[in-house]
Amino acid sequence: MAAEEKHRAYPLIPSDRGDDLHNLEYAESADLVLFVAGNQFMVMEKLLSDFKALHSEVKNIFYETLPPGLELKQILAGGALFRDKLIDVRPDVYASVSEKAMKQLEREGLISSEDYFLYLHNRIVLMVPEGNPAQITSVGDLARPEVRISQPNPEYEDIAFHILDMYRQAGGDTLVHRIMEEKRAEGTTILTVVHHRETPLRISMGTVDVGPVWATEIQHAQKINLAVDVVEPGKELDQRESINYYICKLKDSANPENGSKFLEFIKSPAAQAIYEGYGFVSHFATS
Repeated sequence: MAAEEKHRAYPLIPSDRGDDLHNLEYAESADLVLFVAGNQFMVMEKLLSDFKALHSEVKNIFYETLPPGLELKQILAGGALFRDKLIDVRPDVYASVSEKAMKQLEREGLISSEDYFLYLHNRIVLMVPEGNPAQITSVGDLARPEVRISQPNPEYEDIAFHILDMYRQAGGDTLVHRIMEEKRAEGTTILTVVHHRETPLRISMGTVDVGPVWATEIQHAQKINLAVDVVEPGKELDQRESINYYICKLKDSANPENGSKFLEFIKSPAAQAIYEGYGFVSHFATS
């Protein structure tokens, strides 16, 4: 019975999210295991290629690009279930868009206060279909009854809390309630599980009119020729001053030395330039 209860306690990785589990065949024997915030998926191939060029001894890297909230649950539970199989590796490195996640890991004794640092910034924009058929011009337009929203789920995605702050600044708690409660009941606010995959897909399929996303998501979508446009909330609302990316190394992981090498690489001008090339804002640009 205890084993069954523990089995049920593991979070579930959606069965269609295999594209966020990279090199899964190396999970248990990898030279480096990374859990990174999902909205960085477009950066990882170049980032890891350059990292491996500097550290040829790091050959096999297993990394996840799931929502960091789901990855945090996976770390705290000691694993996650994917297609009825248990992935129970502890990452050497974990990255999130929330210092709260770092503080929770610290409280659990999984990291020390000196084991994490701020390394990136981002901002929120509104993704719309090409031509913006719903004629959305501001955050307040999301309250309109006919506007269908692809809304990141606060249970899994750290971006959701920044989006709620944006709504609150744009229209107070009334706008938050309208979008998150009333429109959910009406069926025009549709929550996501992995927004960096779902929102562009929904917009491409015409099942939603708008989705708040990272600015980097727009840049990536346009690079791969998705028919999307962007509505800018404006500097006063896009949360650029408060969206901070944190990264840490975990205690008792399998590859602590390689984890430390990766963290040093992340701080380097070369790595920060890669991120900037995909629309992120470097934390070390002026340091």
